Amino acid sequence: MQGDITAMSTRKPLSDVERIKAASRSLRGTLGESLNLRHTGAVLPDDTQVLKFHGIYQQDDRDVRAERQLRRLEPQYQFMARLRLPGGVLDSTQWLALGRLARTFGNGSLRITSRQSIQFHGVFRENLKPVLQELDRALLDTISACGDINRNVIACSGASQSRLHGEVYAWAQKIAAHLLPNSRAYHEIWLDGKPAVVPEEELLYGQTYLPRKFKIALAIPPSNDVDVLAHDLGFTAIEEDGHLAGFNVSTGGGMGRSHTNPATYARLADVLGFCKPDQVLAVTEAVVTTQRDHGDRSDRSQARLKYTVDRMGLAAFRAEVTRRAGFVLQPARSTSFLRSGDPFGWTEHPDSTASFTLYIPGGRVVDGQKGCLPLSGLDQLVAAHGGEIRLTCNQNLVLAGVTAEARPRVEEVLERLGLDLTPQRTPLETGAMACVALPTCSLAMAESERYLPALTGRLNTLLGEYGLEREPISLRITGCPNGCARPYLAEIGLVGRGPGLYDLHLGGNQAGTRLNAQLYTSLDEDGLVAALRPLLARFVAERLVNEGFGDFLYRAGLTTSTGQPEQER
Repeated sequence: MQGDITAMSTRKPLSDVERIKAASRSLRGTLGESLNLRHTGAVLPDDTQVLKFHGIYQQDDRDVRAERQLRRLEPQYQFMARLRLPGGVLDSTQWLALGRLARTFGNGSLRITSRQSIQFHGVFRENLKPVLQELDRALLDTISACGDINRNVIACSGASQSRLHGEVYAWAQKIAAHLLPNSRAYHEIWLDGKPAVVPEEELLYGQTYLPRKFKIALAIPPSNDVDVLAHDLGFTAIEEDGHLAGFNVSTGGGMGRSHTNPATYARLADVLGFCKPDQVLAVTEAVVTTQRDHGDRSDRSQARLKYTVDRMGLAAFRAEVTRRAGFVLQPARSTSFLRSGDPFGWTEHPDSTASFTLYIPGGRVVDGQKGCLPLSGLDQLVAAHGGEIRLTCNQNLVLAGVTAEARPRVEEVLERLGLDLTPQRTPLETGAMACVALPTCSLAMAESERYLPALTGRLNTLLGEYGLEREPISLRITGCPNGCARPYLAEIGLVGRGPGLYDLHLGGNQAGTRLNAQLYTSLDEDGLVAALRPLLARFVAERLVNEGFGDFLYRAGLTTSTGQPEQER
């Protein structure tokens, strides 16, 4: 059964996005017409959806929206372009090319995402084609970085140069290549490729692709830096005798939810079983096509794989994956995770090379902005290294495989420009994550990235009152409930509810294997501090040896919703 019309879709009307995809002529839409519009800086309405499959979002600068409206001007339309970068690996030449593009065609910044990619912000419509053509010259692209399709495949970015890391990264590349769409629309529209005679047939995805976005992660225990259980499909590497024996397969994870729809929720993935390396692509295709054919195409709020798994039931879902794959998964192997954060600083390797993990506040790299690392400084650092760059799912950057010859140059740039911020920052700061939110994200209800420095400063003061300023507590903040920074896994998760107001979620863990719980809603900064203060006091008084804050809250039964702090009830 092809996935364009599911059994569910025959009973309920399809969402309008399904119409747009069906009429898109294999992701071409009317983009040719949109790029030549003269009366607006936007694209045609249907093309806003088609653009996503090309890795591009239409946005506007919300900081100036009201002022422009008063002047009877349309919003200041601009576009965000996101790289397809499986495993988050670049070479130094590519990084330097990205910096030039950001300065020439964007807002002068690069944004490292929570999915090991790079986003350009502030690109005007007329500059989209030059940006994508320059990316192509650097052997990079934005194909399927957004949209109802498999998105950027992420993999453990650990600084280890082990054979296992190499094998897992190779599988991230293979999965990403296997799930690319057949459509040549990207090459035709952006790279001036020869037009197809007829629209391409999408044998894997079908005419209308997937019901919603699809995310895949590969983890290497004991590090869970990819938050493997937060994704539609996860592969956890199992090592035996120094080799990759295979993967535990997990499915049905997802963070997105809505404040106003109780039928939406964050969910951790279920472990289906174990597969050998040569079975990975068959399992991947079986899970993807099951979602293609059974996902909800009428209600996009219920269209992610997590809802498909819950609607079908795990046993029935596993049976369908087994039927499509043509084999039964083995029982899952024993494994465990200890941490989800990044180890900063130097890591030595047996081959006399080393790697350096650099803390990037908020993932934003830009010159002249307080609290951010300078793009020009990062360019100097990368040039001194001259080797591989790895992006992490915690929005940081790794100089991988620094040679003995290059290391003195790297250390000189680090010291001269003061780029290593880790020694001056607390674990709360270096472990924190934030989504972009305002001013560009259309879904943002509250600040996130821009608010993070002030928030961590206030919380550092609070932690200092209890002698906890060096305690590694995970903090994640998003401007809306869609969960791009995966706040529902954090020990302290803040989710935007309105301007200056956040829901407070508590009780996740450092390993990224437990959902937290919403304890309070619509708190301002003073309310957040008031809510956390008694919990921190109890933590100091009652914690077990080496027990984390989230683990304590969970063990003590303190992750039950209580509504509002006393003074706000």
